[in-house]
Amino acid sequence: MDLTQSVDGYCERIDPSFWAEPVNAITNAAFLIAAIIMWRRSDGLRIAQLLCIILFAIGIGSFLFHTFAQTWAGMADVFPIILYILVYIFAATRDFYGQKWWIAALAVVLFFPYTAALVPLFQQIPGFESSAAYGPVPLLIFIYAFGLRNGALQTAKGLAIGASIVCLSLFFRSIDEPLCNILPLGTHFMWHILNGIALGWMIEIYRRHMLARPTKLG
Repeated sequence: MDLTQSVDGYCERIDPSFWAEPVNAITNAAFLIAAIIMWRRSDGLRIAQLLCIILFAIGIGSFLFHTFAQTWAGMADVFPIILYILVYIFAATRDFYGQKWWIAALAVVLFFPYTAALVPLFQQIPGFESSAAYGPVPLLIFIYAFGLRNGALQTAKGLAIGASIVCLSLFFRSIDEPLCNILPLGTHFMWHILNGIALGWMIEIYRRHMLARPTKLG
């Protein structure tokens, strides 16, 4: 694998220069802002603080990818996103559903075959091919929300809102290239803004759930 190979996957980029995607690069500030706000609101919950750190890393990694636009930067972009998802699955299983840590860890492991099974199905959706790898994520959030509807209604509603925002962000991610001739700036920057909001909101939902409990386990 050539880690320095140039990557051009977005409408805004028209050459390999550092600032070829200024809007895509700058809008990664949404992740940083969300991380800082939620860190201040974390109330000492360790999982919430860990998610804030990862969220900040997502912003840095995505900034690197939309400036250097090379394979190594793409890895720096994707890995924190995967880590955020896995940590949240662990936290949601353990703390929302009250499961033991090893069951939460098993849920994390099962995410991989779950995703492998569903991504090919999402790839069959016309126009969604470029975002298919992310498709299983909001679906999983909706599943968790549905399962909590009787025992933790407010948490379930919060998760459903978060999943809906992610779906909207995926819509803008998916139409970036198809609408490039009409919108030369592209729409990928909306993926950053909405995802920053969504991921910060998911931390807020975790925080609210934990503070509503008689004992903090975070």
